[in-house]
Amino acid sequence: MNFPKKLQCVIFDMDGVIIDSEEIHKKAYYETFKSLGVDVSEALYKTLTGSSTINAFQKLVNHFNLDNIPEDLVLQKRKRYVNYFENDPTLSLVHGVKDLIHFLYEQNITLVLASSSAMVNINRVFSRFGLNQYFTAKISGADLTASKPHPEIFEKAVLLGNASNENCIVIEDSDNGIKSANDAEIFVIGYNNPFSADQTLKNADLIIEDFSELKKRIGQS
Repeated sequence: MNFPKKLQCVIFDMDGVIIDSEEIHKKAYYETFKSLGVDVSEALYKTLTGSSTINAFQKLVNHFNLDNIPEDLVLQKRKRYVNYFENDPTLSLVHGVKDLIHFLYEQNITLVLASSSAMVNINRVFSRFGLNQYFTAKISGADLTASKPHPEIFEKAVLLGNASNENCIVIEDSDNGIKSANDAEIFVIGYNNPFSADQTLKNADLIIEDFSELKKRIGQS
């Protein structure tokens, strides 16, 4: 797929793209797994990356034949995540992403957030780092019928961005998210975040190591 000739809308994932929160999500997940007495391998955990928390726990309940209610596990995991979020002073935005957000906003390009995180977590991040003013819309996959890798979240993002697929790009760091964008027929950029090293990004239309690469590409188009 070709890079849009007239870029109108950029759709951002959040965890691993805007904020370096993958590690605290992982810690919160594994504390929850430990409380359940289940051994989740790295390979199995990799398949959960990019999915909504409810979908992840529904999968694990079925996989391990647990009696637990997935919705209860979501709340347990969220409580652990919030504890890390509020008490980790090193938590920060991904390097270069705020500069990119400022640049796109000044170019009058519409910005939409499409994350598998719960809206309460999205709002927590946007408030802490002052991002609300730049984004036209925020979508939580937890509020949708289907989760990534289903394309629903990006199809909705295009509508809320008031753009067409061919004039949008998606920025993702997970294979599930990239498949979601592929199936929505939107040009997708795989951001190679070192904290998401277990993701291949192999189906991305373009892979970048730094957001300055994308800023330069947009400036040239």
